[in-house]
Amino acid sequence: MKRVYLHPLPVRIWHWINAIGFIILIITGAQIRFVDSMGLMSFETAVDIHSWVGFILIANYFIWLLYYLVTGKLFKIYIPPFWKPVEFIKNSIRQARYYGYGIMVGDKNPHHPTPDNKFNPLQQVSYLMIMVLLIPLQIITGLILWDPQFFSGLADVFGGIQIASLIHTVLWIFFSAFIIVHFYLATLGHTPMAHIKAMFTGYEEEHEDH
Repeated sequence: MKRVYLHPLPVRIWHWINAIGFIILIITGAQIRFVDSMGLMSFETAVDIHSWVGFILIANYFIWLLYYLVTGKLFKIYIPPFWKPVEFIKNSIRQARYYGYGIMVGDKNPHHPTPDNKFNPLQQVSYLMIMVLLIPLQIITGLILWDPQFFSGLADVFGGIQIASLIHTVLWIFFSAFIIVHFYLATLGHTPMAHIKAMFTGYEEEHEDH
């Protein structure tokens, strides 16, 4: 068994702030959306918590962006090698086959993470879409709903506050599902807790025969 230091302390802190914040936003978002069906807290309390946590995660997002830009790892880790299309497609198919079948019959994971190559091709595409497109979109629509008058110009870009609200809600559903899938995938290490433990210690453990 070898240990690979994949997750520096700033990344781990960012990850857990993000994870806890997302869960709070999902719960308070549900309370806001289904105010007549849920009784976890008052509507006003849910809005206040949702707003404060939202701004914390906006700051957290820009800390993430700054960290990866300064360290030069944004392009190394998050950008798929689209300039090598044949190799990228082959690796993606190999990884999809592993997730869909290989993992159930004891095959080895075809991707071996390193500090500069943490994510497999499917993870790279997913995280790139989430971090570059979906989270900024959720931030912008969230700001519109937070202060429709101040951000009326942005609302007009989306075709009105109703459209912005619809986008925000659809993304809320997506991120709710993403949390569940992300947790499931996090249990697919050599032990169910291996990847989760690594997000506390920074070290991923990998069998030498990989």
